[in-house]
Amino acid sequence: MLFRLAQSLESLGKVSTVNAHCDIPCKIYDPSTSLIATLSVIRLMDIIAEAAGKNDTPSIEDQNTIARSIFRKEEEAEKVKHEVRIIWGDYFKSPQMEAFPEIHELAHKIMMKASACKQGTKRSDGEELLDLVNRFAEIFWATKNVETVKKTCPYPPELPTVYPVL
Repeated sequence: MLFRLAQSLESLGKVSTVNAHCDIPCKIYDPSTSLIATLSVIRLMDIIAEAAGKNDTPSIEDQNTIARSIFRKEEEAEKVKHEVRIIWGDYFKSPQMEAFPEIHELAHKIMMKASACKQGTKRSDGEELLDLVNRFAEIFWATKNVETVKKTCPYPPELPTVYPVL
């Protein structure tokens, strides 16, 4: 209904057509959300392993923890994919792609590894995803001429994470 109204107004010459090149205002992209989601995936894998490894038969409480952690792990892995897709698809343009031609293959590898994290609980998949997302963050910040540093995050899983030097 609103679409028809807009079409009617446009046909009367009352509405101008406007085009935008991105979904959100420029210069507010940040890979930190994908990094936190990746760290969450790994932490949730650790929680699943801890709860499953307590006894031969996990208690109802442990089963609940496992089920909830699996659900959250899959949400966080999907968040990684979503955030990387947005930056890769909306932010990276010809100048950035020419400077970092690996970005297409890297984004694809992130999608595949995040899917592996959704499908399983191998911590090594989570660690590999972190390596990929860290590289993505390094490239992103390099396109903005912002130096980065890799430091151990101050909370579990306490793994090396790329941060911008601001």
